[in-house]
Amino acid sequence: MNILILGSGGREHTFAWKLKQSPLCNSLYVAPGNSGTADIAKNVAISVTDFQAIKNLVLDKQIDMVVVGPEDPLVQGIHDFFLNDESIQHVSVIGPEKAAAELEGSKEFAKEFMMRHNIPTAAYESFGADTVEAGYKFLETLKPPYVLKADGLAAGKGVLILNDLEEAKAELKSMLVDAKFGEASTKVVIEEFLDGIELSCFVLTDGKNYKILPTAKDYKRIGEGDTGLNTGGMGAVSPVPFATPEFLNKIEEQVVKPTINGLQKDNLPYKGFVFIGIIKVGDEPKVIEYNVRMGDPETEVVLPRLKNDLVEIFQAIANQTLDTIDIKIDERAATTIMLVSGGYPEAYEKGKEITGLNNLEGVLAFHAGSIIKDDKIVTSGGRVMAITSYGNTYSEALKKSYQNIDKLHFDKMNYRKDIGFDL
Repeated sequence: MNILILGSGGREHTFAWKLKQSPLCNSLYVAPGNSGTADIAKNVAISVTDFQAIKNLVLDKQIDMVVVGPEDPLVQGIHDFFLNDESIQHVSVIGPEKAAAELEGSKEFAKEFMMRHNIPTAAYESFGADTVEAGYKFLETLKPPYVLKADGLAAGKGVLILNDLEEAKAELKSMLVDAKFGEASTKVVIEEFLDGIELSCFVLTDGKNYKILPTAKDYKRIGEGDTGLNTGGMGAVSPVPFATPEFLNKIEEQVVKPTINGLQKDNLPYKGFVFIGIIKVGDEPKVIEYNVRMGDPETEVVLPRLKNDLVEIFQAIANQTLDTIDIKIDERAATTIMLVSGGYPEAYEKGKEITGLNNLEGVLAFHAGSIIKDDKIVTSGGRVMAITSYGNTYSEALKKSYQNIDKLHFDKMNYRKDIGFDL
C-alpha cells in the first residue's frame, strides 16, 4: 500500500522508519518531511494544513493511507475533509475527526469532557476577556503555584506555572486582554496545581476498541534539573520505572476506559492515537491534558519498543478490528536525547551544518529540525535531532546515547546532560 505521513519532525521520521519496515508498505511519502525522511521516503514540499494540495498528492500518487503526525491538521479537520470528498473518502486517515480533536484544540473542552466522564483531573475554572476580574478572584482562592493555560493551540508554550499571585494576575490579563498567545488565549483555564511526577500514556483506538502502548516520560524544560523555559521536549525514557503494574492498572481503569467510553457516548469519532498526560499524585493518576496524536520526543522511544508491524496496526484501526491485534513490546528500555539549536526555545539561528552522523554506532538518529541543503545536512529548527538507544536498563541506554552525541557537532549545539535524573 502507498502511505503518506504528514509532518516534518522527529516523530514523523520515527513513523517513516517504522512503517518502512513493513512488507505491506510499497511507496512512502512524507509532507513536508526532513533530512532523515529523505533517506527512506519521498519528501514532498506541501504544508500539513494545505488540504487541497494534500488531496492532489493523494490522487496523483494513489495513496491508500494518510498518517497525521502533528495536531494542527487534525484540529482543522483533515479527517473530515477526506470523509466529505467522494474522490478520497476511501483513503484511511489515522487521526481523529475534528469534533474529537477538540480534546487537544481546547483545554476547556477537554476539562468538561473529563468532568462529564468522572476522569480524575485538577479542579479548574475558565475565563474570557470580559471575566478577568472573576479570574483574579478565583486565583485568590488557590494556593501557589498558579497554573494558567491558554485554551487553544499555542505550540506547547501556552501553559504558565507561577508562584507569585500578582504575577499570575498580570499574566492572566496579558493572555486575555493583550492576547499574549493570540487566538489561543481568548479563553484561559486556571487550574489547581498538582504536585507529583509526570508520565505519558499512549493509547491506540479504532473508535470501539483500544490498545495501550508503552508509557514514556519526557523532559520539557530546557535546563538541567528541570529548570528554565518549557520546550517541545528535551528527551524521553521508556518504560517509566515508577509506573508499577498496580499504577498502570489504575490508569487503565480510571482514565483509559472512561476516556474511550466517553468518546463513544459523546459521539466523538476517533481513529488514532490518544496521548494522555498523567501526573502521579501520591499513588493516584490525574490527567493533566489530552493530545490527539503521538508525543514528540516520546514517539522516538515508544515506537522503537513496538515489535508489531505498524501498517497492520493502522489497517486494524481503519477497519475497526484493533481487538484482533496482540501488541508485542521489546523488553529493553529505550531513551532519547534531543539535540537543540543554541538559543532555543527562544531565538536561534538555522542553517548550521551537522557533522559526525556517519560515526554513530548502535543508536538510532531521528532527524527533527534538519534539512538537506547543497548536499549537506543543516539545522532548520529548534529541536534538531533525537538520539535513541536501547539498553537493559534506562541508565545503560542513556549512556549509549550520550557516548554517541560526543561524535556529533553543529555550531552552538545544546542538549540536556541529565535526562532520567529524577528516576
